[in-house]
Amino acid sequence: MKTVAVLDYGMSNLRSVVRALEHVQGDWRVIVTRDRDEIYKADKIVFPGQGAIGNCMQLLGETGLADLIRAGLEHKPFFGICLGLQTLFTHSDESGGVEGFNWFEGEVKHFSTPLVDSDGSVLKIPHMGWNTVKQSDHPLWQGIPDNSRFYFVHSYYAQAADDKLVVGKTPYPDDFCAAVAQDNVFAVQFHPEKSQHAGLRLLENFIKF
Repeated sequence: MKTVAVLDYGMSNLRSVVRALEHVQGDWRVIVTRDRDEIYKADKIVFPGQGAIGNCMQLLGETGLADLIRAGLEHKPFFGICLGLQTLFTHSDESGGVEGFNWFEGEVKHFSTPLVDSDGSVLKIPHMGWNTVKQSDHPLWQGIPDNSRFYFVHSYYAQAADDKLVVGKTPYPDDFCAAVAQDNVFAVQFHPEKSQHAGLRLLENFIKF
């Protein structure tokens, strides 16, 4: 049986991610692990990140998962969620400035304050709740209508140096990177496990990808 490994580095609440994957798993096995051998043998990797990036990168280094993530990015289907997207970029301004995995060249920035919509209303930070995602062509969007709504919780957003890598954009109020992809790697700023039908379909597409 093929396996999807959900990375457990001691920071994320993984229950909702695992339940969502189990809902769409088909004949795949879903495991939660930080074990080197299990991750090495897994066919696919899901990296759900939560909290501050400084603590995240520190724990990934201490647990040895940082090296496993780098190896997984090289050759396994890889799905990053929220902080699991931001860590893939070159640098984040959060936590006083933190270096990421530099898989995607770019910066992670805090939303400007105050953040003002076109009608003059002040938008809240963190960006929390449902918002649309404008898709670019990618097989993981199959069966998901363009501008479907997904659930977000974040104060920082990624700016990719190459816009061609961005396969999903969300307005708040300007468009920011909501999904990025290259070859075997796909990552999203929103939480598919909390995004009802559209989120489950996206995870199902990853399982089948």
